[in-house]
Amino acid sequence: MRKHIRTTALAATALLAALSLTACGGDENGSDGKSGAAAPAASSTANPDKGKAAEDAKETGGGKADAPAENVSTAAKGSTGRSGSGSGSGKSSSGATGGGSKSPVTCTGSNTKVTVTKVSRPINHLLLTATNTGSATCYAYHAPALRFDDAQAAFPVLRDSIPQAVVTLEPGQSAYASIGLSGEPDGQELHKGTHLAVYFTGKANQGSTGAAAELTLPAGTSWGDNGFVTYWQSEMDDALTY
Repeated sequence: MRKHIRTTALAATALLAALSLTACGGDENGSDGKSGAAAPAASSTANPDKGKAAEDAKETGGGKADAPAENVSTAAKGSTGRSGSGSGSGKSSSGATGGGSKSPVTCTGSNTKVTVTKVSRPINHLLLTATNTGSATCYAYHAPALRFDDAQAAFPVLRDSIPQAVVTLEPGQSAYASIGLSGEPDGQELHKGTHLAVYFTGKANQGSTGAAAELTLPAGTSWGDNGFVTYWQSEMDDALTY
């Protein structure tokens, strides 16, 4: 009987030990399982915006993220377009400048302002001044053709006054010609004059071209049949040397 009780006690002790080991093993597995279950939660806590970003991406389909990049690209193209336009404008400015350098034309009474004045030296001389009032360069070819009042013949031209080159007038520039009212010999008949028509000649020097300039002569002007007019000169002094 005593032996049976001892055997039963030992069996109970062994059973308690086994239960103890089983409990310990369950704690370890439970700890591992708990740790494994906690990992996703820890990951989510470590990057809380990642899930939100994913949800936003699903809602927007990525459209909002692409929009700024597209706008930058468009702005760059627009900037390039403006730059190209500026370059085009520079070219156009150059073309405008080219427009400013229009093909030269012949000076006439329409694109010049002509004046006549009396000078003290040389004596018995008048000075013609033709100023380019147009927007293009004009050529003052040869000599002005003059007609005093209702004279039938053209006023003589002084051949010795031919310049070395055609007088070229940029807008605002002037050409000059002097009028000798009476030449040699002295004592010829003089005519009182009140009106002077100034005609311009073309390159071929075959008659007048364009409109004439109609001028009122200085008071007391008299002219002789043997007077003269010089070729157009680029300098006033050159015109008044004859």
